[in-house]
Amino acid sequence: MKLKAKKIDAIIIVIMIVIAGIVFYKIGFIPEKEELDIPDIEFIKNEEDKTLTVKSVSENVLWEDILIEGVCNKNKLGRYVTKGDQITDCIGIITIRHKPTDTLIDTFKFAPPPKLPYSIMAGFMRDVSPKDEGVHFNTILNLREWWYYTVVFSEDSDLPGWTATIGFFHMAWGDLRLTFKPDILVVTLHSPDGKEYGGLINKKRGEILGILGDKTLKANSPGVDLKYEDSWALGNAPEWHVHAEDKDIDKENEIIMDLDYFAPSSPYWLHSSRLFDKGEGSIANYIFTGCEVTGEVILDGLKYEVKGIGHHEHSWSLGVTKILVKGWDWCHMTLDNGWNIYYSKYYLSRQILSSQTTKINPLSSLVITTDQGETLTVLEDIDITIEKSDRLFLLLKMPFEIGITARASLAQILLKTYDIKLDINIKAKNTYEKIWKFPTYVGMKIGLNTVTGKIKWSDDEGDHEMELSGTGAIWNMRRL
Repeated sequence: MKLKAKKIDAIIIVIMIVIAGIVFYKIGFIPEKEELDIPDIEFIKNEEDKTLTVKSVSENVLWEDILIEGVCNKNKLGRYVTKGDQITDCIGIITIRHKPTDTLIDTFKFAPPPKLPYSIMAGFMRDVSPKDEGVHFNTILNLREWWYYTVVFSEDSDLPGWTATIGFFHMAWGDLRLTFKPDILVVTLHSPDGKEYGGLINKKRGEILGILGDKTLKANSPGVDLKYEDSWALGNAPEWHVHAEDKDIDKENEIIMDLDYFAPSSPYWLHSSRLFDKGEGSIANYIFTGCEVTGEVILDGLKYEVKGIGHHEHSWSLGVTKILVKGWDWCHMTLDNGWNIYYSKYYLSRQILSSQTTKINPLSSLVITTDQGETLTVLEDIDITIEKSDRLFLLLKMPFEIGITARASLAQILLKTYDIKLDINIKAKNTYEKIWKFPTYVGMKIGLNTVTGKIKWSDDEGDHEMELSGTGAIWNMRRL
């Protein structure tokens, strides 16, 4: 009887709680769950100017709550959605959603861009094996070998427009004269408004003849398998995970990056000392461009979710090439229209004077992709002008503004018929500087750059001209 009474009492208590809850709700003591308002935004579409202009908007709508999908330029947008705000350079389908309520606000269709002619190339130029991705410096020849990853974070990331560079480098003995710390780690973060985190550090290597002894940088095969103290990279094409952290690089800030790279397209061999079996060359490098990057960045304890378009490159060479190479300019650029441009130039003479370089540039590369690496437009006739430079040390100068004009070379018979001409201006805007002075005399600048310019070509549909603008990761080196 007591057990039954307890059950009845429990049931009565539950019923009373339910009734009380209903009463409190009816009299407003328990508020209804607040429903999020869907903003009312109207746009004016201008097909000719390729713009969407805000015609009207409800109050206090943040652009960060609006997801704009498609190829367009959102750089002119402020914090709040305001009448007259413009989304420019719209191409194809543009979809606009309200992120908090996952509501479709509107969809607009613009004309697709004209298709840029691309290079036709043999299959072996775009074939990289897990063995090629792995280590090459574990030989008696003491090879120089570099792996690096860069990314420009997208506007809908927590770090919009920032660039990151992560690099693992096994330098040849003598690259840094009388410096017995030739293993390098680069971890940099740069914002469009001048914020800078990280840098570069070089540490000792205890090996002998490239084989025996401990190294700071450890690498294995097949695939990318790298470790530099607490930083590492691991994976096989088309996916890699990169983890970067080093308290010695930036003693004032905590930096931890975990980034996943996915290459939607095949790689491309830029150079190799072998004609066919590119990976067997003693001097070689390949790129994966247009990579999709996702992950997180931790700065001083604050976590940022990030995504963007990135680039992965792997190169190796004989240690004796240090005698020949006196510097380089390197840049991976993500354009506002969704294209990517890769540019690199190796200098065989000391860059003492700021001057126009020769039009014959066998160690220059310029690659354009309009579809994240699926097709590539390789321009081999490259004219480079150093527009402005900073003095590095003594008479040596480091460029911070470069003008490039590129066309198809006479050897590119098919591509030459389209009369492609690229004119771009690259400006280093926010860079980290590392200088090894006496007796080494080597300097590097790594960071964020902007690119502006235009490209022209002709095809069966007529003459085409497109304005170009974007952001990139840049790296310059000079040595005496």
